[in-house]
Amino acid sequence: MSSTQRDVDHALAYPEPPASPLWHRHGAKARPLTDAQKKRNRELLDIAQRTTRHSSPRPTKTLAEAS
Repeated sequence: MSSTQRDVDHALAYPEPPASPLWHRHGAKARPLTDAQKKRNRELLDIAQRTTRHSSPRPTKTLAEAS
């Protein structure tokens, strides 16, 4: 089967729209974290990395087989 002009995806034929002005940050920059906030973040990260998540076991039977 040969490719024709009608096979072309027309969505690709148009240029990408310009980025939204809302994506650009103008104005005040974020405040730097305090030492207490940095310490708290390190503690929370340490706790999160040590604990394991217990995922619920997946059933071995499909819904059709279960009924």
